[in-house]
Amino acid sequence: MDPWLVWLVIALVLAIAELFTLTAALGMLAAAGFVTAGAAALGLPVPGQLIVFSVVSALGVLLARPWARRAMSQPRLERFGVEALVGASAQVLREVNAHEGLVRLRGEEWTARSYDESVVIPAGSTVDVLHIDGSIAVVYPRE
Repeated sequence: MDPWLVWLVIALVLAIAELFTLTAALGMLAAAGFVTAGAAALGLPVPGQLIVFSVVSALGVLLARPWARRAMSQPRLERFGVEALVGASAQVLREVNAHEGLVRLRGEEWTARSYDESVVIPAGSTVDVLHIDGSIAVVYPRE
């Protein structure tokens, strides 16, 4: 079997594995495999092919590392899950007190309680979400 074909198969296997793992490391190795397949097709001997594969792999890591460090050091701008509900407004469906209540929050019904034991929020009021405690929205009245 021709060496360039071996490198092509290796590169394809790595590329397919990258699709399933999404690690980027296998993608860089697949790219190095494709470059090496090209070098082998041009007639470079096997030791030269190994050097090409090693150099292209190392360059991939050296070029990707600064980008990855920048991406990991930046704070997340979006909030996801229950974090995204904090600060949202909700409509009170059933009176909310320190122990029970029901609100409509972004189209869903949530059990709720008020942030303070002395606060009772009547049905029909608009409230803001202070935080989510498990599956209970802790709310305070909007005034």
